[in-house]
Amino acid sequence: MHPAFSVVFFTTATGAGYGLLALLGVLGGFQIIPPDFWLGLVGMGLALGLIVAGLLSSTGHLGRPERAWRAFSQWRSSWLSREGVASVITFIPAGLFGLGWVFLGRTGGWAAIAGLLAAIGATVTVCTTGMIYASLKPIAQWHSHYTLPAYLIFAAMTGSVLLNALLQGFGVASVAVLALSLLATLAGWGWKLATWRYNDRLKISTTANTATGLAGGTVRSLEWPHTEENYLLKEMGFRIARKHSAKLRRIAQALAFSLPVLLLAATFALPWPFAAIPSVLAAIIQFAGMLVERWLFFAEAKHTVTLYYCR
Repeated sequence: MHPAFSVVFFTTATGAGYGLLALLGVLGGFQIIPPDFWLGLVGMGLALGLIVAGLLSSTGHLGRPERAWRAFSQWRSSWLSREGVASVITFIPAGLFGLGWVFLGRTGGWAAIAGLLAAIGATVTVCTTGMIYASLKPIAQWHSHYTLPAYLIFAAMTGSVLLNALLQGFGVASVAVLALSLLATLAGWGWKLATWRYNDRLKISTTANTATGLAGGTVRSLEWPHTEENYLLKEMGFRIARKHSAKLRRIAQALAFSLPVLLLAATFALPWPFAAIPSVLAAIIQFAGMLVERWLFFAEAKHTVTLYYCR
């Protein structure tokens, strides 16, 4: 069993999309990046395209995708529902900001306000996504103070690397954005290492004995709770060998962090248009690395329900 690719792609694509949208809204609204037509068209198209692609892929994870709209009604108690509501609301100011930038050639005035609101909406949506997992007490690896900041850091990291690639590609490079993307990648790397160290040292006190209140031996189930694979096993019963986990961690570090850092550092020394090559490569490689990192995020988590299956 392995995590569904739809969820892995969803968290990776939407994180990068919302990160890019937030940076475009803030930097465009404050006139830090020029209101170039093609930059706005490609930048906003890429940000919204990643968000839409991620949201659509998430519906493939549902047993009844046609009922996905019902999730919006539980916003008072469900972080998943809040995420859906926040994502839809964010499209309103994002659309207005894109309209002002691309079709009217302006990012100031009301367009700037729309851009800032889109950035706030993107940040809130990323927070709600992080809280979906951070609020799950049965999964100790997620229910920690590392989960929510990780979503924000990774969104800023992937978004800034994408923005740097766009600016370099259109010949309006910003040293500040390049430095931000490099520092954000280093921050994401450090946070991921700290998270792995925390999870590796995590001692889960809940066992089959404590769950049943029985002592004096090892509690084992005489037979499985059911005879066929079910939703719990598909969604919460992942198993990954330690050697495979270590290998995938190295791959994730190389693709998501170390190679992008080297490519971004090399960009400082190259003139345009040559600087665009390592910048674009850094964005592509990092996205692939984050797919691996997100896969591990799900695969290495252990739900308490697996105690019923002696795992």
